[in-house]
This record gives sequence, C-alpha cells and structure tokens, in this order.
Amino acid sequence: MKMKKSLVALCLSAGLLAAAPAVSLAAINIVPQDVSAAPSIPASTLQQLHWTPVSPSQTLTSDVSAAGQTLNAGDITGPVMTYSVPANIGELNITLTSKVNNESVYAPNVLVLDQNFTPAAFFPSSFFAYQEPGVMSDNRLEGTMKLTPALGQQKLYLLVFTTQKDLQKTTQMVDPAKAYAKGNGNAVPDIPDPIARHGVAGSLALKASTSSSSSILVGPLFGSSGPASVTVGNTAAPAYNTQPAPAVAPAAAPAPVAKSEPMLNDTESYFNQAIKQAAAKGDIDKALKLLNEAERLGSKSARATFISSVKGKG
Repeated sequence: MKMKKSLVALCLSAGLLAAAPAVSLAAINIVPQDVSAAPSIPASTLQQLHWTPVSPSQTLTSDVSAAGQTLNAGDITGPVMTYSVPANIGELNITLTSKVNNESVYAPNVLVLDQNFTPAAFFPSSFFAYQEPGVMSDNRLEGTMKLTPALGQQKLYLLVFTTQKDLQKTTQMVDPAKAYAKGNGNAVPDIPDPIARHGVAGSLALKASTSSSSSILVGPLFGSSGPASVTVGNTAAPAYNTQPAPAVAPAAAPAPVAKSEPMLNDTESYFNQAIKQAAAKGDIDKALKLLNEAERLGSKSARATFISSVKGKG
C-alpha cells in the first residue's frame, strides 16, 4: 500500500510538470481549476452575451475593438471576447494568440465555463507567455489550454478579458533584428529591445483542435447525481473538491456507493478505455477519479481495469 501511494504521488508530480506549457516556466504554478481569482459573474448575465462558435481546426481571428462586447464585472476592463466550442468531439487543445500591434498588446485572461455557464477553469494573463517573432509569426502572447469535456457536455464557453492590473503592466519583447540573427546563427546585434504596453484593444486568434493528451476535465461526468457543475483534473488540489452531499442523504457517505442496476455496455467501455488511457499517460489521479465515478454508476469491471492498467497489463 505504501508503495502504491508513492507511485501515485510520483505520477501526480510528473503530471503537473508535463501539463504546463513549455513556453512559460511560470505557468507551472498555475492551477487552472482554482477559479477563486476570476471575476464572479452571474450565469444570467453570461447567457445574455453573444457567443461566437468556433469549429474544430478553425482559426478565428478577431479585432477586440470591433467584435468585443461590454461586461461590467470585477476588475474587467474594456471589451471582452466570447467563444463557444463544441464539447462532444473529445479532448481539446485551444490555442489563444494575442498579436502585438504598434508596441501594444491585449493581455488576455480566459475563464472556461461548462455548458451550464458554471466556471470550470481560469487561465490568468500570466499563462499567456511572450513568443519571439519568427519567419511566419509576429511578436505575440500565446498559450495552449488543454481541456477534456466530461461525458454529456455539448458546449464549452470561453470568456476572454483583460483587467486594470493587466493594463498597468508591459511586455518585454525581442527586437525582430535580434530574432532574425539568432534564427540564422548570426551575431546578435547589441540594440535595445522594444516594450509593448498592455491595452484594451488588440488582435486575437483562437484555434480549437482535438487532442489525446488533454488534462483538465470540465463539467460533471455523465450520470452524476451531484450538483450540475463538478470539475476535476490532475492539477486540482483535494481542497477544491467541496461539493455538498445531496439534501436527501442523511449523512455524507465515506465512499462512493455503486448503483445497484448494471451499467450499460457502452458506458462501461467508455470508462474502461478512459482509465487505460489515463494510466498509460501516468495520470493515476485521473484514472482513480474515473474508477470512483464508474463504480458509483454500477461498473463491475472498472476496478480490475484500473489495477491491470497500473501494473502495465491494461
């Protein structure tokens, strides 16, 4: 038992580092599912916004000044951008790019909402790291969000905004001449680097694509009898799992109770496959959560699948 706990702890530590974007070491300390730093916005207010649909593999470029909407909440400043992404196509990689124009850039924050407009994850502006210009790209802030929609979700919503605190900051860039010299192996000229101020205007590009390595589970698992919004993932600390027990229960159960009726074959196969994939990636925390949910729904084979997968026999 002690060896198994050590294995889980090791896999969790590795998973945290693997999930962080390579472009920013600072992003390792970001816990996306801790939404306490995000502005509190009533669901009724969010439902009144127009959400621009984004198709898989489509890159949608928007001028914040022209396409943005007004939203008064918390420290949000200037126009906000709103996107909806299909959640029934599997795991997602969502890349958001903010282009530097005339030494000014829109520093984005992203609040991820499930299909019920309940906050599921928050990516602050520090997640979107500066990227040097290349042959086909300009100075920019960029970050890739890895999301796994829970079974039963139809849409995810992305609210992109900047804040007063962001406007007080700047981004140190690399002069294009330096980037060109470095890329061609030439001597880097000794010239000062420009600084981009943060503003309420800018150009955003958002691309959604399917992925097999996403790590943040968004929304409740199919068949959950708990509250409408439940978020779990390999970066979430146990303290965040504070959902109350259903009112009809006389007391909180010490462990999930499996349903008496058998699980449907398709659902059983879904959970077993997801457990195998999570274990194969070393994400034991996600595999454990899938096991618990599967057994709560009546699975008879999930535990054997989990054990054999952890031992490398799945």
